[in-house]
Amino acid sequence: MKKHDEKPILVVGGGSGIGQAVSILMGAAGYPVMVGDINKESAQITAKQINDAGGKALWGYVNIAEEATVKAIVEKCEDKFGSLAGACNAAAVSQVGKPLHEITTEEWDRCHTVNLKGLFFCTKYQVQAMLKSGGGAIVHIASTAGLIGFANGAEYCASKAGVLGLIRGTAIDYAEKNIRINGVLPGATLTPMLEKAFGQDKKLEQALAAVHPMNRFGKPVEIASCVKWLLSDEASFVTGAAYPVDGGHTAI
Repeated sequence: MKKHDEKPILVVGGGSGIGQAVSILMGAAGYPVMVGDINKESAQITAKQINDAGGKALWGYVNIAEEATVKAIVEKCEDKFGSLAGACNAAAVSQVGKPLHEITTEEWDRCHTVNLKGLFFCTKYQVQAMLKSGGGAIVHIASTAGLIGFANGAEYCASKAGVLGLIRGTAIDYAEKNIRINGVLPGATLTPMLEKAFGQDKKLEQALAAVHPMNRFGKPVEIASCVKWLLSDEASFVTGAAYPVDGGHTAI
C-alpha cells in the first residue's frame, strides 16, 4: 500500500453513504483519514474499519449546521495529523418531498443551512488550514439536482445549485494559492438517505433507476473513486469543475 502520510484527509459526513466510501477508499490508498460525522457511532465504526485494514484513521464529531463544530474538526485534524491536505464534504439533507408552495420557511432554511451554509463553513476553515500548509484540495459532494430539476425538490435543487456557485467562486479565489476546489455530482446512489426516501415503494425505486440510461443506481464506491482522483495529484490541473457521476442521467 502506497503511503501518503504527509497528506491527511478530512471527510465530513464520513460515517455513512458516499462519505464512508470516500473514507475507506482514501484510507486504503494510504492517506491518514479524519472521519467526521454527526453520528458519532458511525464515525467510530468507519475509522475502526480503516484501522483494522491497515490504514490510519481517527474520528470526530461534526454538525455542519454548527460553525463551531466545523472549526473544531479541522483543528483536530491539524492537531492529530499535523496538517490538512485534502477534504471531502459529503454531509447533506434530502428534500422534504413537497411542491414549493407547501414548503415551510423552517424546512427551506434547514435544507439551505446544511447543504449550502454548511459547505460555506467547511470551505472557510478547510481553506484556512490549507493556506497554512501550502495548499490542498477540497471536493464537495453536490448533486445532479444542481443542474436539472425534479418534482417536489425545489429547495434541494436550489441548495445544490448554490453549491456549484460556491465551487466556482472559491476555486478562482484560491487558484494561485495551490488550493483546488471541485465537486462531484452523483446521480441516484444507493445510500441510507436514498433508501429512506423511497422506503418500501418499489415503483418509485424502479422509476428513479429508470431515469438513468444505465437503468440502475450508483454505488457509493463509484462516486468515491471520482473523489479520490480529484483529491490526488493526478488532478493537479483541475479546479472549479463539477463532475456528474450519474449513469448518464444529465446526458439525456
